Amino acid sequence: QVQLVESGGGLVQAGGSLRLSCAVSGASLSGYIMGWFRQAPGKEREFVAVRGKGSIVSYADSVKDRFTMSRDNRQNTGFLQMNNLKPEDTAVYYCAVGTSYIWDKAHEYDYWGQGTQVTVSS
Repeated sequence: QVQLVESGGGLVQAGGSLRLSCAVSGASLSGYIMGWFRQAPGKEREFVAVRGKGSIVSYADSVKDRFTMSRDNRQNTGFLQMNNLKPEDTAVYYCAVGTSYIWDKAHEYDYWGQGTQVTVSS
């Protein structure tokens, strides 16, 4: 059974930083594409970032140049470094893994974590 556990969320002031982690168990991360999504209250889950099996990375325009996604296949863990956070970044952040190359669609991913809350105060 593949399981994902996110951590690192919290409350931060605008302009601050957080680093989210996503630990994968039950499978080797090297065999999957990993994505990050977020969902704010009353809104649909939206794509944030994705990292393929190699070094290809893609970001939503809203987070480009502020967020950096990385993965450590030896640790079976993915990371999302979030800098210069804004109040509009407030959401529950989810990591997910899958094998589809339709990276920005949540339904294309096979396994999801439980989410971690990120709150950015103004």
